[in-house]
Amino acid sequence: MTSSVPWQVRLSAGTEAVQEEVIRWYQETPHGQAYVPDMVWGTLQTEAYATVILGQVVDFLGVPDDVPAGVARRMQRQRVLYDGEHRYDVVLGEQALYTNIGGPEVMAEQIDRILRDIDLPSLTLGIIPAAAPVNMFPAHGFNLYGDEVHVELISSAVDVTEPSEVGHYREAFRRLSDAALHGGEAKELLHKALSCWDDIRLA
Repeated sequence: MTSSVPWQVRLSAGTEAVQEEVIRWYQETPHGQAYVPDMVWGTLQTEAYATVILGQVVDFLGVPDDVPAGVARRMQRQRVLYDGEHRYDVVLGEQALYTNIGGPEVMAEQIDRILRDIDLPSLTLGIIPAAAPVNMFPAHGFNLYGDEVHVELISSAVDVTEPSEVGHYREAFRRLSDAALHGGEAKELLHKALSCWDDIRLA
């Protein structure tokens, strides 16, 4: 089954309530997977980066402005990276390191945070280089929570539970992960992006 809920409905009580929902998903899913092509995965976001993102959501959708509360909950959900009970496989597009969220100071801090956490036992992080061959047509981002897929579109959030459809997402993630660089090679891409933002910041 596939269900779609408009963001104005899902966010009618503000951003904090949706973050609570995500925390529940994380707590109930020992092993999650996420593909994020052009921004940083929410559970690795710094407070400054998340503040800009949620502020943009509120501004665009015209939903209640509770950004500080939403950011606080987003920071709370990051505890799953350190509790020793969860594991996450995450694939970012290289573009995520260059999409300007908040300016060079915010971006440099954000990439430095990823470099600090990339070796966590709970995290397997891959980055697909911009020019890498990928055995998968370009696709939107998605999160796999057990037997459910969550997709965030511009106008709505979509939850997919039909097993055959979930299977497509699992195969897509496998192909995307195969195209990504991991370990030291991923760190090289991160350091390259950090140098870029540092150059802009110091110019």
